[in-house]
Amino acid sequence: MFIIIGAVVVLGALVTGFSMAGGNLAALIQISEFITIGGAATGALLIMTPLPTLKKMIASITKALGHKHLEKEDYMKLLKAFYDIFLVAQRDGLLAIEKHIEDPAASEILSQSDKLVKNETAVAFFADTLKVMLSGGVPPHEIEALMDTEIETFETETKPIGALLTKLGDSFPGLGIVAAVLGIIVTMSSINEGAEAVGHHVAAALVGTFLGVLLAYGFVGPLATNIEHMYEDEARFLETIKTAVVAYAKGNPPIVAVEIARRTLFSDVRPTFTELENYLRGKG
Repeated sequence: MFIIIGAVVVLGALVTGFSMAGGNLAALIQISEFITIGGAATGALLIMTPLPTLKKMIASITKALGHKHLEKEDYMKLLKAFYDIFLVAQRDGLLAIEKHIEDPAASEILSQSDKLVKNETAVAFFADTLKVMLSGGVPPHEIEALMDTEIETFETETKPIGALLTKLGDSFPGLGIVAAVLGIIVTMSSINEGAEAVGHHVAAALVGTFLGVLLAYGFVGPLATNIEHMYEDEARFLETIKTAVVAYAKGNPPIVAVEIARRTLFSDVRPTFTELENYLRGKG
């Protein structure tokens, strides 16, 4: 949502400022410049991006448009779900939670955290780890190493997406210059057509430079940073899940396991000890 709002603000500021200065908005509509820069950028993207990564990039952009960063309430629901599932395991044994991890979305405990059950990566990360624990004979340090490996793989897989968009954004000013140079070539070839025609071609060439810089610093670069933040948010979510599961695997009581997980949260989303305790008891 904020991506769309930000894009509207960028365009609104440019249009308003240009109009206040007496500019003619029609002069910015240079289809040839759009085709030149857009086509060259698309070609460059195809050259430097393997098809699987390109698909992930498109999916990431779509995901970022509707992404909401996790809030304190989301983490409290997650820790409450873990507390309840660990209580069941402590009281009735690990096998008692098998039905919950086989179908987390249908579990009345795990479905308390919609951010968990609706996140395919996170719910598989949690459920698959508990399935390993159910198989028996796996020490806690091996569980921790297993989860660390998956988090590292997630970060390695998602990191190139933001970097790729950043590279694409960095290329736009250069492509804008290419489009401008082509426009100057057209201008020089039509110099005998009069001052009005020359002025029109020069304006079109300058729009190419303007468009390249605008796309780089007004849209593509900020979008790349937003996607990086989105995946950092998801990695932090996985880290919290790991901490809770490993703490319980080491024999800590459920209340202690979720307290250890609470300590992994950043200050803006971390509930206090009292807030979490009251929430776990149904008082919050």
